[in-house]
Amino acid sequence: MKQVTNKVLWIFAVGQLGWSMLSGIIVNWLVYFYQPADEVMEMGMNTYVPQRDYKIGFISLTIVGMITALCRVFDAVTDPLVASKSDRSRHKDGRRIPFMRAIAVPFGIITVLVFISPTNGENMANSIFLLAMLLLFYLSMTIYCTPYNALIPELGKTARDRINLSTFISVTYFIGTAAAYLLPNIAGIFRDSFGFSYVNAFRTTVGIMAGIAVICMLVPVFCINEHDYADTTPSDTPAFQSLGKTFKNKQFIIFVFSDILYWVALTIFQTGLPYYVISLLGLSEDKNFLLFATMTGVSLLFYAPVNILAKKLGKKKLIVIAFAIFAGTFMLTSFSGKLGIGGMANGFLIAVLAAIPMAILGILPQAIVADIAQADGIKTGENRQGMFFAARTFAMKLGQSVALLLFTSLTTSKTESSYRTSAVIAAIFCLGGAIVLSLYKEKKIQAVITENTDA
Repeated sequence: MKQVTNKVLWIFAVGQLGWSMLSGIIVNWLVYFYQPADEVMEMGMNTYVPQRDYKIGFISLTIVGMITALCRVFDAVTDPLVASKSDRSRHKDGRRIPFMRAIAVPFGIITVLVFISPTNGENMANSIFLLAMLLLFYLSMTIYCTPYNALIPELGKTARDRINLSTFISVTYFIGTAAAYLLPNIAGIFRDSFGFSYVNAFRTTVGIMAGIAVICMLVPVFCINEHDYADTTPSDTPAFQSLGKTFKNKQFIIFVFSDILYWVALTIFQTGLPYYVISLLGLSEDKNFLLFATMTGVSLLFYAPVNILAKKLGKKKLIVIAFAIFAGTFMLTSFSGKLGIGGMANGFLIAVLAAIPMAILGILPQAIVADIAQADGIKTGENRQGMFFAARTFAMKLGQSVALLLFTSLTTSKTESSYRTSAVIAAIFCLGGAIVLSLYKEKKIQAVITENTDA
């Protein structure tokens, strides 16, 4: 088996740039497109699904919120099934690459179709089509991302390689997510220079971005030979038996619970950002990219220090600190427009403060999952990396689902106070994640690894 190099790790990381761009389009712009703010309607946006809300007790649910929640429930079944298929695969090209190769192009096409409605105007036919396309979107993401993530501990045989790989894929994740924030800026060019309508400019931009994303997702597929770097010995454990074994790992349960709370907080913030920029800061929609690019650029400056500190201080401490800083940033966001400073200055302040936790949380959680998966493999003798990362992916999707349901329910009134409340809720979830993660026994996991490997 060949020794992995940083060049190979970077090639692998390009795949994450692709799928994070597609994920960013959905996470950041789905609600924006189908449940537009009044300011967006004034710019020429149409509505395609019923905008009314449905009262269940004290909770207000919207069509978009219910659709996204249902899609995540669907993911609860597909994640372990795909992970098991990958872990047990006997394909001649390996256990992971064949899945990624088969789904990359359909993944991009389906992302475009999410924003295509069969008819104009608000009706249930558009809602049903949206539900179908979102189900296919999340299934496609599972088929690509679960095998992709399972390659992380297989390529990163040592602790140093795992942290380096986590750093590289975090860089490409941020680039992909930042590119997704460019959507309204590029759409504006089509409107202003080529006379496209608001909706057609938006859809054209999604199509271009999806094409670029597909090319990126195919890079590791055709440039990495899985047999050169990974153990392709299949697991014989059935899907839900494997999932049960995975959730018997106490340290993993602690991490996953913390991770769910983190993704709820982060997704509320990401989904709300276009609304915060327009409604709270009083800025135009094209400033979304400028603020996110600032956060990304500053965050990248902290990657090297985070990489070094994680090897010296451990991952757990840094993540808990990141949660605390993020919570403070979300609280600051809730007071946007009331701090006595200009909208752009306020926005830059939030972006810079968020950059530090984004650097930490972009790198270290993946490395923790790889550590837990490796330690579990040493103790049980089974290679079930796919299932561990499937469970982590499900935690991400569950957190995003809860966040979208909460955000759409909290902001049905489309008022400033509702957007401010959403930011406060995000801060509370973030603090909860810090408290839960404090129970994680990192030294115990590392001891298992160091006693049985050269990591």
